[in-house]
Formats: sequence, C-alpha cells, structure tokens
Amino acid sequence: MEIADLNKFIDPVIWYLVFIFSTTVHEASHAWSSFKMGDKTAYHSGQVSLNPIPHIKREPLGLVLIPLLSYSIGGWMIGWGSAPYDYNWAYTHPKKSALMSAAGPVSNLVLILISALLIHLGIWLGVFYSPDSINMSSIVASYDTGIWEASAKFISILFSLNLILFIFNLIPIPPLDGSGIPPLYLSNENGRKYMDLIHKPALTFIGIFIAWKIFDMIHWNIFMVFINLLYPGSNYQ
Repeated sequence: MEIADLNKFIDPVIWYLVFIFSTTVHEASHAWSSFKMGDKTAYHSGQVSLNPIPHIKREPLGLVLIPLLSYSIGGWMIGWGSAPYDYNWAYTHPKKSALMSAAGPVSNLVLILISALLIHLGIWLGVFYSPDSINMSSIVASYDTGIWEASAKFISILFSLNLILFIFNLIPIPPLDGSGIPPLYLSNENGRKYMDLIHKPALTFIGIFIAWKIFDMIHWNIFMVFINLLYPGSNYQ
C-alpha cells in the first residue's frame, strides 16, 4: 500500500480516537462534577466514566455519525455528547450548576496543556520539531516515520481539537457550556432568574447557529494566539 493511501486510512482513525477520547473526558467531567456536588443522575446512567460506550449510547448521532460526516466534508471532526443532570437540583443550586457547566471546558484546557507538554517533551528528546507551516493535524512534526509520526499527529490533533472544544463551549450562548457559567457570579435568586431566561427550547437551535457564526469568526485568530504561546517567538500566521 502506498504511503499516501495508508495515511488516508490512518488519519481518520487518529482523528476519531482523539475526538471520542476528548469528548468522553469532557462529558465525564460534567458527570463527575455534578456527582461530587450531589446530583447522581449521570452516575446512574454510567457516565461518570472514561469508558466511551455509555456516552456513545446516549448520543450516537453526535459521537459517531456527525464526526465521520464532518471529517468526510471538511477533513476534521466535530460533534457533541451530553451528560444528564437533574434540573431541579441545578435550579436549587445555581452556583453548583455553573461549576458543572465549567467542568467540561476546563477538562479541554487540561488536555491542551497536556498536549503542549508532550510536544515540548518530544522536542527536548529530539524526536519532534516545530513544522514550517501549521494546520490542525500538524502542530508538531516528527523526524522519523512510523510510531513517532503517528504520535506527532495524535498529539497535534489532541491540541487542536481540544482547543476547538474549549473555545466553542465557552461561547456564552445556550445550549453551550458557556451559557451555564454566569450563575457562578450571580446571587442564587438572580442565578435562577437567569436560568429561567435561557432554558427555552427555541434558544437551542438559534443558539447553535449564532454560536457557530461567532466561532467561525474568532477561531483562527485564537488558534494562532495559542500556537504562538506554544512556540514563543515563532510568529506563525
């Protein structure tokens, strides 16, 4: 099999492995945080776990079909998962609900930092180097083929995809996680009023459309900020 043909097979496999791992961590973080703060809804559905199966069973469209479809169209993956929670618990404890919302993006930030550390460790060991040009699958490159090349691609995608999840989910428009964080800074009474305001089914569809438009405008600029923080003085554009 030609190398180019092999890469056509390997690339989507790596993308999906990173996607399902990152999304599982994100949703498990929501589930774990709500469990630790008193809501056992996600725990009883098996989602306080890094096992992707319960998460896939809950959202097969967002965790299987849409990622594969988005990769076939655009060469990268996007999708969604969800962790169930008791809305009465959230309404009773607005600040705990806000912390639960923040847990998902925080987990993505942690994975960004881990991937950045792995990139610099690989450079320090002399197996990785910063490439001349950057794309989502090539944040770092390998001097060797085989396992090191696959590792560089895996870590690159881990960095890129979690940056996408981090930025997108922090947009403060329902139903994204960013819309659930404001009660952390409000009184309980005002937090409940805010929750009443945003929990309207119509906002889900409108919000996703608006958030995607905002994301499309800001993503690349923020992406380049993170890249130049990763490689200080590199001046990637």
